[in-house]
Amino acid sequence: MTGKIKCYEGKLNASGLRFAIVCARFNDIFVSQLLGGAVDCLLRHGAHENDIAIAWVPGSYEIPLAAQRLADSGKFDAVICLGVVIQGSTAHASYINAEVSKGLAQISLSRNLPVIYGVVTTEDIEQAIERSGSKAGNRGASAATTAIEMVNMLKQI
Repeated sequence: MTGKIKCYEGKLNASGLRFAIVCARFNDIFVSQLLGGAVDCLLRHGAHENDIAIAWVPGSYEIPLAAQRLADSGKFDAVICLGVVIQGSTAHASYINAEVSKGLAQISLSRNLPVIYGVVTTEDIEQAIERSGSKAGNRGASAATTAIEMVNMLKQI
């Protein structure tokens, strides 16, 4: 690009940044893996343990309220939201996913703060295993990477 075009791009440096992570306890065998991936990613990119706070909520549906409270506290540069919703024989999972994603987007936009959607939505347990740390990677780690990048990009604007 030429020197006249301004490009905003976040760096993967979490040093000095503060993160809140909201975790759904439902399907916690998978969510714990997502949390481990997120924390590992933040620490590897320079965050300090005392700059990371974790809030556990009963299920993914409760994530937006906790995320909103954490965002409103002014204590964090980003809120990372982690959960696992596995489709069953009813449409229940679709309703949960839609409401959580809408809620988190609204919080992020209204608070001008990165609120990262790291909720894994799968059709079955095998997909949940794959997306929480095996061959499909760890969605918690990618959510943390997104949070770091967004915070640093927004600081440039």
